[in-house]
Amino acid sequence: MSATVRIGPAGGGIWIVAPDGAPTVLDDAAAIDVMVLEVVGGHLSWSLLAGQTIPAAVIDDVGLAQDWLWAVYGERIAVAIADSESGETEFTDVAEPAVPDLVAAAWRLGFAYWAARWWPASTIDGITALDDRLLDQEITTLRAECEPLIGDDEPAPDDEPISTDIAADDEISARAEDYALAAGGAPHRPAGALSLGRGTVGWDWRRCPPGLIDASERAVSWESTRDSGTTTVRVTAVAAPQLSSAAPAHLHPRALITTPVGTAEAELDLVGDLWTGATITTSDSVSAVDVYVPGVGAPGAPELGGPEIRQQIRELATARLRRATAADDAVDAPLLAEIAAAASDSDF
Repeated sequence: MSATVRIGPAGGGIWIVAPDGAPTVLDDAAAIDVMVLEVVGGHLSWSLLAGQTIPAAVIDDVGLAQDWLWAVYGERIAVAIADSESGETEFTDVAEPAVPDLVAAAWRLGFAYWAARWWPASTIDGITALDDRLLDQEITTLRAECEPLIGDDEPAPDDEPISTDIAADDEISARAEDYALAAGGAPHRPAGALSLGRGTVGWDWRRCPPGLIDASERAVSWESTRDSGTTTVRVTAVAAPQLSSAAPAHLHPRALITTPVGTAEAELDLVGDLWTGATITTSDSVSAVDVYVPGVGAPGAPELGGPEIRQQIRELATARLRRATAADDAVDAPLLAEIAAAASDSDF
């Protein structure tokens, strides 16, 4: 386990240690595959899709970080940063962790936190949800292993899943093809109404908390109809597979419908396994439908990668589930929650 890294000051006493192209917490925006771990004196980050095992570090307290710099990047880099703390020179070196097991545990902890937020659970695409209880247990274990890095403070809760009550396999009400039909078929419309158009889209994962909406690019569907001089757009979104009870009202998603003449919003309510709602518009044409929860994410912020990176994450999750039942001692070995998900995957 080694990598060439750039080491240099970023101003204000902050130092960066990073492989070429690696994301850091100083970036203007982060892609959804970026894993971040807060450590004593700074932050570590990895690109999941790039297969990065040596983290990038943003160090805001070099003195505190010296306790782990040697373990993560090797003694030579740790000494070089200590000797150059007041300098302005950027240099490169080869990171050779003195404690590779600690680096591996840090990667796994970062991935576990990432999975709690971004795991693309989808009944439509056949990606099983992870058991939140197993994930929490492994996070606790990994935090103990990573104490030299993170200290002994308790983690602050962030982006908690909507529900930890995951339905048993024999209680799942429909198979993937049933949900695909629900997402892509025509929503209910009044008898005699004229259908003006319909579509199926994905949604920006940053705009909803985890465990609320199915992560598929086919999860959201809409239909525009005309009846008695009124145009109505009805939106349907497939609920996430682990959502086994109604979410609080303040977490109910909304659909923003964009038309050539303006926008309209529809509040979505959970009916069975589907979020659904409708609104009247002043245009017979629909340009876009975006599903979101108010107050979640940053409206208007650029989505790095969009549907393409979401598809790459689905493929990565599927591949990880396929290898989850095999013995694996790699840095990115499956988590216990992934192993359990793979074992129950036969229901999809």
